[in-house]
Amino acid sequence: MKYSGIGGQAVIEGIMMKNKDDYATAVRKPNGEIEIQKDRYVSLTKKAKLFSLPFIRGIFSFADSMILGMKTLTFSAGFFEDDEDEKPSKFELWLDKVFGEKLEKVLMTFSVVFAVIAAIGIFMILPLGISRVVQPWIPSDSLMAFLEGVIRLAIFIAYIKLISNMEDIRRTFMYHGAEHKCINCIEHGLELNVDNVRSSSKQHKRCGTSFLIIVMMISILFFMVIRVDGIWLKMASRILLIPVIAGVSYEFLRLAGRSDNALVNILSKPGLWMQNMTTKEPDDDMIEVAIAAVEAVFDWKTYLAENFPKSMQY
Repeated sequence: MKYSGIGGQAVIEGIMMKNKDDYATAVRKPNGEIEIQKDRYVSLTKKAKLFSLPFIRGIFSFADSMILGMKTLTFSAGFFEDDEDEKPSKFELWLDKVFGEKLEKVLMTFSVVFAVIAAIGIFMILPLGISRVVQPWIPSDSLMAFLEGVIRLAIFIAYIKLISNMEDIRRTFMYHGAEHKCINCIEHGLELNVDNVRSSSKQHKRCGTSFLIIVMMISILFFMVIRVDGIWLKMASRILLIPVIAGVSYEFLRLAGRSDNALVNILSKPGLWMQNMTTKEPDDDMIEVAIAAVEAVFDWKTYLAENFPKSMQY
């Protein structure tokens, strides 16, 4: 495997692929055509030297993925409005009057902030509350921290299981699989075509799912070592340590995506296993969309010629 530097994300009936500052979102429209939007996004880590330092860059890289993710999701959703002729509500008209051209950015910011707060509440605060129910019977703080981590992981798995039953989410997971397959196809020296992509793996160590699993595993270690008394201090520690945990997790994921070290591969297994739930086998139409997104931002032929000269068949 040769690191390519490209990454992506599944969107509604499509895929976003990013290479350095360039990104492209390819969407299969209702009429069957593939629409491609290409743009640039400069990472927050490039806007200040401090933001690019190890263990700090992970925080801002996560913010990048949230911002760009919401932007590309909004673009893809625009092709699937239920009723374009429906008149806007009074509230929508008021928002448009107040914010004008800034409305989209305001709504995007609100969505990101709401998503972060909801995630903290569900995956950090709720497990703490549930674990306290059995605290009278578990005197060990370390065991309590471990139990809290197990509950956090169980909630996450249950959440993924629940949403995967929704048709739209299932199709998004299929596009997620197509994204991984394209990257794996290239990074294993194969020509980028439907047949080669279809035969490639739908698991990849740089996946955001792996990042979340790493966060949960590292949080167990942190909270087993860092102990505070009182429920309010515990809640505060769970929130305040999120950037630290995210920073450490990002560094491991970054290493894993560039390494075939045996130990790193073993430690990556939980995230890869979890990807069996968040990625599904795509159909050929989805693979075509993924290929279109890749080719809009990445010269894979030059990449193969430089990194896999013996495998070139054309």
